[in-house]
Amino acid sequence: MATVELETILDLNTLEQYCSAIGASTLLKSVVLFEQLMPEYVGNLVKANEAADKDTLCSEAHKFKGAAGSVGLKRIQQIAQLLQHGEEADWESKHATWVAQIVEFASADLQQLKQFLQAKA
Repeated sequence: MATVELETILDLNTLEQYCSAIGASTLLKSVVLFEQLMPEYVGNLVKANEAADKDTLCSEAHKFKGAAGSVGLKRIQQIAQLLQHGEEADWESKHATWVAQIVEFASADLQQLKQFLQAKA
């Protein structure tokens, strides 16, 4: 995958720093834990969206943003960042699209992250 495309998916700067500090294999263990938790995170976003529960949706997006950011998943972290801010003017018209984008990209982005780290380990 081209580096430019990878840079839209992963926070390469942070990942390089993590790999230097703790090693790619140690970081990969955190990614595996995130992978186990991700279906619950994404499921909570979908459920809150389907229930039109804005407060829960924003709260769950905030948690997901932090978790995704902690393992270097830049694209889905950025989408979750938009989703967590229910007070923004365009939130009502765009939140369903953001949830759909998270659902669409989360697994593929996670696989890219794992491949990136496995190549470094």
